[in-house]
Amino acid sequence: MKHLFFGGIHPNDRKELSAGSDLVADLKPAQVTISMSQHIGVPCQPLVAVGDLVKKGQKIGDGEGLCVPVHASVSGKVIAVEKRRHPGGNEVMAVVIENDYQDTQDTTMVPYGDYSNLENDEIISIIREAGIVGMGGATFSTNIKVSSSENKVDTVIANACECEPYITADDVLLRTHPEHVLEGMKIIRQVLKPERMVLAVEDNKKDAIKILKDKIDKEEGIELSVLPTRYPQGAEKQLIQAVTGREVESGQLPASVGCAVFNAATFAAVYKAVCLGQPVTERIVTVTGEGVKNPGNYAAPIGISFAELVDKSGGLTDDVWKVISGGPMMGTAQKDLEASIVKGTNSILCLSQAQNGETENPVCIRCGKCLTVCPMRLEPLYMYCYEKAEDVAGLEQKHVLDCIECGCCAYACPGKLPLVESFRNGKRMVREGQNK
Repeated sequence: MKHLFFGGIHPNDRKELSAGSDLVADLKPAQVTISMSQHIGVPCQPLVAVGDLVKKGQKIGDGEGLCVPVHASVSGKVIAVEKRRHPGGNEVMAVVIENDYQDTQDTTMVPYGDYSNLENDEIISIIREAGIVGMGGATFSTNIKVSSSENKVDTVIANACECEPYITADDVLLRTHPEHVLEGMKIIRQVLKPERMVLAVEDNKKDAIKILKDKIDKEEGIELSVLPTRYPQGAEKQLIQAVTGREVESGQLPASVGCAVFNAATFAAVYKAVCLGQPVTERIVTVTGEGVKNPGNYAAPIGISFAELVDKSGGLTDDVWKVISGGPMMGTAQKDLEASIVKGTNSILCLSQAQNGETENPVCIRCGKCLTVCPMRLEPLYMYCYEKAEDVAGLEQKHVLDCIECGCCAYACPGKLPLVESFRNGKRMVREGQNK
């Protein structure tokens, strides 16, 4: 049974720009810049120094606490260990590797073709050592998410909705390697032992759904849930409600209603780690938008630059307006193409001047549209006013920390208010106040 979540919007998804393209693999960048900050939590500390020779898949950064390691995506020589531009806009410590084009493999991780005899702790340790995080963009450490869900969930959901416009990375994964996702689901099922395993996908992915129906018929105990296309259905709480009808209350985690949600690409990474002994050294990235000449999907090495992937797609058009890491609703605008992809980079979106909806004088006209589309049932108008007034108590009263920054309010706002940017700043204000 399908359930509806409150609010949401139906934007033109523009997925046709890249959906039909084949997955381009075997990219050979001359060098990669691998950020030490690719996950929520404590950044890694570099484990290598300038002049060191590294192998592909070798651990080159790690840390304590809420941290997972990062690995070399090519073999070669370390030519720099210094701060470099991150897609998030700041500068963070990174390891720069000059590719020797030998693809010499590190063999530290052991593949387990038959994982049925592995203990839960062993699988969770493998997931951690492979550096797996939420590959849909959240980048929370997967080993922590799995271990904290043990004996607490009856439903595990594979999130393949990919509801944000333009992006087709998960779509091409499902079309080309559905068995990786399904095998990863079976590995997590062995650990969590849920009653239900559900792969959720939106109905705008016709080819992927056709392939999945054939595959899942052969996979005992895995359900395929085809949901009506609606944004932000891929958000964790909204997806849980759409699939199960359960609502996660304010301040609570999915485990509070017996659910755990993992991105489809995360499941594929779990399969590669456990069955093939491969850490996260690449991910599928969509390069798309009206501002790039030949949109496509790439199996891109972690650390390849935005500039190189854009060049692979024919380069920018003359009327390009903005380049975004991620999608148009929740992505981060880039100052230039200097940044390199990280584990959470699922898209490089290049928009043309025709998509420029900004205005010099944004103004609220009290229409109330933001109230009707917010999937978290918040009051964006008042949150915006309190943020402008730097009223931290007001922001807390209006539950600004519950905002998922989906952008539905900004999309619906005829006054073109910069609502998401305002709420991000408001959340920072509240957290700083709590820390004090």
